[in-house]
Amino acid sequence: MWPKNLPRGIWMLGFVSLFMDVSSEMIHAILPLFVVGTLGASAALLGLLEGIAEATAQVSKLFSGVLSDRWGSRKGLALLGYGLAAVVKPLFPLAGSVEQVFGARFIDRVGKGIRGAPRDALVADIAPPQLRGAAFGLRQSLDTVGAFAGPLIAILLMSVLMFDLRSVMWVACIPAFIAVAFLAFGVEEAPHCEQGEKKPGFNLRTASSLGRAFWEVTAVGAVMMLARFSEAFLVLKASDTGLSNAWAPLVMVVMSVVYSLSSYPAGVLSDRVGRAGLLVAGLLVLVAADLVLAFAHSITSMMIGVALWGLHMGLTQGGFSAMVADTAPKALRGTAFGMFNLASGLALLSGSVLAGLLWDGYGPAATFLAGGGFAILTLLGLLWVKPRQPQHEER
Repeated sequence: MWPKNLPRGIWMLGFVSLFMDVSSEMIHAILPLFVVGTLGASAALLGLLEGIAEATAQVSKLFSGVLSDRWGSRKGLALLGYGLAAVVKPLFPLAGSVEQVFGARFIDRVGKGIRGAPRDALVADIAPPQLRGAAFGLRQSLDTVGAFAGPLIAILLMSVLMFDLRSVMWVACIPAFIAVAFLAFGVEEAPHCEQGEKKPGFNLRTASSLGRAFWEVTAVGAVMMLARFSEAFLVLKASDTGLSNAWAPLVMVVMSVVYSLSSYPAGVLSDRVGRAGLLVAGLLVLVAADLVLAFAHSITSMMIGVALWGLHMGLTQGGFSAMVADTAPKALRGTAFGMFNLASGLALLSGSVLAGLLWDGYGPAATFLAGGGFAILTLLGLLWVKPRQPQHEER
């Protein structure tokens, strides 16, 4: 199951994701504490902030995906997005109000949006079709190594720096610039349009050209994002069950370790046995995670729910990306990833705002039970969608 045959570019893109996630998750793991604890915001405001920030990233992916198809350059747009995310990181430790945090988070997510669709399309361009699930799984796995390394580093730094959240966020700026260097010097562009081929624009005809199978996948993915609201609520659940602020980033570590360990094997299995079965398994795991988190009253039971949440991510995230690549025309992959992420982002915004309102109005249990209900709706949607395996492509 070891990824021996994957191209070097897939590994490099994985390391780019790893270092940027170390940076982002060092900040993200302590940001709920900073916003709610230090700056005095409510959980509902946190949910709104997180939802708008993440939705901004997804909306930005639409336009960057279309441009990457039209301009024939995935790497250039990805480099712009990663570079913007790196230069904005110092704004977090400099922030003195919720509005300033929102501004920094907004710009950071615009950078994520600009890079997301071109990077995913670049993975699809580089990877052989029969290894596409493994390629997305490997990139996601390395990305998630960064996601658990970041909170671990944050925990260590908080103990060394006397719980100075701003100092931890300053250190988080360093790996972001390392990620930009990996992309600039370690990844080569892969041609994705034939010479003289008409460049696609963004219009109804292009949207129609993506095909019914793609739009079915997109609809199901959007409903899943209603179920999988912002992970900031996992950190708040940890605090609710008695985990101290110093150890709150451990929640993201546990989730991300499970996510990382499961992503690549899940991708390999999806190439061999199909995407649908793993997606069903992942959604059943999400329902279980929501039930455990809804009724968890101890740190141990809360951590079990968090681990199940991470397993769900590993089983579904790479699978949905591979399904988008499988169903979209080759010349429109950037547009397809952009469209998919636009729909997902709008759903994530709605889900995060609803989660915050339920948390403030009815408590944590209501938030996670609602998530479980949306996960069941996604399962029903998968009965309607019949994911196809990738066909052979000329390379």
